[in-house]
Amino acid sequence: MYLELLGYVSGGLITIALLPQVIKSWKTKSTKDISIPWMILYQTGLILCIAYGVGIGSMPFVLTTIVELLMAASLLILKCIYK
Repeated sequence: MYLELLGYVSGGLITIALLPQVIKSWKTKSTKDISIPWMILYQTGLILCIAYGVGIGSMPFVLTTIVELLMAASLLILKCIYK
């Protein structure tokens, strides 16, 4: 049980780490310093992490990675809007 809680906390912290960038990009309407190749690689890695998490049956890992992927996708959308 403690290990699962640790998974949720660590995944949540990693996910929250992306939030300031999303908020800044949305407020300033600027994403010029964000690289599209980085975003594609990052999101591909997150998709693979989700597949891995499903494969090993780790719900903390899967859920927090899905939230992280959604935030990364919103950053990509902002990048496309605020070219």
